[in-house]
Amino acid sequence: MKYTVITGASSGIGYESALVFAARGKNLVIAARRTEQLEQLKKDVHDINADLDVIIREVDLSISENVYDFYESLKDLDIETFINNAGFGNFAAVGEQKLPKIESMLRLNNEALTILSSLYARDYAEVEGTQLINVSSGGGYTIVADAVTYCATKFFVSAFTEGMAQELEEKGAKMKAKVLAPAATETEFADRSMDTENFDYQGNIPQFHTAKEMARFMLDLYDSDKVVGIVDGETYEFQLKDPIYPYARRTRK
Repeated sequence: MKYTVITGASSGIGYESALVFAARGKNLVIAARRTEQLEQLKKDVHDINADLDVIIREVDLSISENVYDFYESLKDLDIETFINNAGFGNFAAVGEQKLPKIESMLRLNNEALTILSSLYARDYAEVEGTQLINVSSGGGYTIVADAVTYCATKFFVSAFTEGMAQELEEKGAKMKAKVLAPAATETEFADRSMDTENFDYQGNIPQFHTAKEMARFMLDLYDSDKVVGIVDGETYEFQLKDPIYPYARRTRK
């Protein structure tokens, strides 16, 4: 029995991605901090396919020691796809940002993602059909005003994942690594980024996608042989691309 692991599955893109993978008949491990929302997601998945196995993992991956424990809890499972979706943003000038929040963001967006990607590659790089999908952002390719630190975390995610994809290809590994880069998406992202509640996308953002749309884009990336799935920041068209960042191959004697 094979599983798709999705972190940050309690809302937004993670929640909707679980549903589209369930529609493909994928058994799921859904992980997030909020058990109630995960329980609702499990019910929604079973409304799609009652035969699927859905495993809930309540975990805060911004706490470093939880990351290894979380991965260890999956060791008895056959993981076909690992989706690192958990993350959050921040809007504030660098000199005015709340550093405890920034520390937590760095641990979640970068440290946890890197550790989980590395552990998954260590165990599954030579397993046919495996995929790692890391969720970055359009802010992982363009610096956005008043979101400099957040964008920097996503530049890391994009560069790390693109580099990993090329490293795996260079070594002839069977695993594929891919990066999804959404633009503005109607989720809880804005609430946490701006420390507000019930942000109105309709009244404040001229263009955005819904989480359902982004989940379908996630599936398009999953089905493709491309490394990057990115939303164009001007047209909001979803595009599948080869790696964007330059990659300098080592010369070996």
